[in-house]
Amino acid sequence: MELKEIEDLIKAVSKFPGLGPKSAKRIILKLINNKNEIMKPTINALLDVYKNISRCNYCGVLKSSKDECNNCENLQKKFSKICVVENIADQWSIESTNIFSGYFHILGGTISGAVDKSQRLLIESLVERVKKQNIEEVIVATSATVEGQTTAYYIEETLKNLNVKISKLAQGLPVGGEIESLDDGTLFSAFKNRTEL
Repeated sequence: MELKEIEDLIKAVSKFPGLGPKSAKRIILKLINNKNEIMKPTINALLDVYKNISRCNYCGVLKSSKDECNNCENLQKKFSKICVVENIADQWSIESTNIFSGYFHILGGTISGAVDKSQRLLIESLVERVKKQNIEEVIVATSATVEGQTTAYYIEETLKNLNVKISKLAQGLPVGGEIESLDDGTLFSAFKNRTEL
């Protein structure tokens, strides 16, 4: 019979994407068998992230709690484009391709068909950023799912009266596909062949 502490940890770790109870057990055994080499540094790193990293309430990007957000507060680079994505994993996927030079705006999810989450998403702050930062183009890089397309349409409707070009990712982005799971070539093609909404 397993100890309660280990059972609780297995439940917690098995909530990670792609991990189930068996994988969680293997990870936990690896940690227990390597307390000083793996477990302690992992605990310290997790604690640092827990204490010091948060999402910017304005643009959604991860930032140090102690500092200004480099994405929306530090405007020295004066980009003319904003790429709108659903989550931070999408931002990281796009950044890894080096195809996009501009600001990111992380919505924090999508508008579900059943429940209107638009009030909880960072859409109002997107409108503010477009107005304040003289943005010329908003690239809507939501997933090709029903929820992603619904969100893209809502953003288009929200921004249509502003003097800004609105485009979306094009070919290479499969219907039902998630941005974070696409390879670099597919993302590159989708960005290069984006179309105006």
